[in-house]
Amino acid sequence: MDIDEAITLTQDRLADEGGTMGDLLGHFRNRIAGVLIGDHQWERVLECAGKLPITMAALPFGFELPLHEPEPVADFGASLASGTPPAEFFQRKARTDRADETARAIVRLFRQMDADGSPLREIVGRKLMLEYDIGSAGDGMGSFPGMFLRPGERPIRGACGQADDVGEVVDALVACVGWESNKAERKNVERAYLAQPEDTRMDSFGVFPSRSRSIRLAIMGFRSPQQICSYLQDTGWPGATSAVDAVISRFKERADIVRTGANIDVREEGLGPTLGLTLIVKQRYTKDSRYWLDGLTDWDPFLDALGHEDLVVPEKLAALGAWVSKPTTLFGKSGRFVLLRGIHHIKLVIAGDQLQKAKAYVFMVLSAGVPL
Repeated sequence: MDIDEAITLTQDRLADEGGTMGDLLGHFRNRIAGVLIGDHQWERVLECAGKLPITMAALPFGFELPLHEPEPVADFGASLASGTPPAEFFQRKARTDRADETARAIVRLFRQMDADGSPLREIVGRKLMLEYDIGSAGDGMGSFPGMFLRPGERPIRGACGQADDVGEVVDALVACVGWESNKAERKNVERAYLAQPEDTRMDSFGVFPSRSRSIRLAIMGFRSPQQICSYLQDTGWPGATSAVDAVISRFKERADIVRTGANIDVREEGLGPTLGLTLIVKQRYTKDSRYWLDGLTDWDPFLDALGHEDLVVPEKLAALGAWVSKPTTLFGKSGRFVLLRGIHHIKLVIAGDQLQKAKAYVFMVLSAGVPL
């Protein structure tokens, strides 16, 4: 059984289970440490997830966990694809509730993907990722999630003349959330791509409609601190590259860093001052059937290295180490499911010329078609 068949089977079985993502998550409370997500925060997560169909659990969902923040807060993320039951759910929402901005944006985007000969679909395929601000929104809760696309079908690589592909993805995101086109912003995005060195790739594109306008770009594959610092200088990043070099260098002394990624915010006036660093200890390829499976000890060296940073809360780091687990068999009324759980990546945030934040992005996914 290939991945697409397993996802379809899982969605069908989850539909038989009935309910929402909130109902599903309610069964997992005892699997999530209170130091990572507290009880009050968990109720807010369930409130958010309760507005999403349970069939979304057939694609990865999970949490952004701020390891630097003493409070046990989290943001919530989930995925869906066009032409699937979750997409149909949002189509119905858009028809029946004209005030639902998220549903309307998803329908607009999927309409572009599903058009005959769609260049967008040739680049990013059918998948969309949503990120809901919960912990990061404080007492409020952003109802319009961040929206992310990944060029997994036709990877966008540095020095490969794919500026048109970059523009296609950015234009689609901007249009779907109802923003007006901005020539200066678009030009700065193109500049960010053209500065990419060979053997790097544009890993994802994102927009956050509930925040100040910017285009979030994730560029992966930098081989050394010098290469990423040169890139940041070429793109006009206003921060201190010396801080970037220092952070990467000290982590390389403690763990085997394969490659480094940069998360930048592109605005009308140029790049924003905040930089996200993703230090890769395990290469992930979306076409790999074992993409979502970690070895139980893959992350241990990096977590040990992270423990040397004063800003990280030790109790959270210890709980994070226990997040990765073996595939677990669960039984519902429709049959057997396998729960996969792991760490996707950890982002180090540099602002004000120093490391200020550390965030772990952890995932869960259910499958009715994964053999143990």
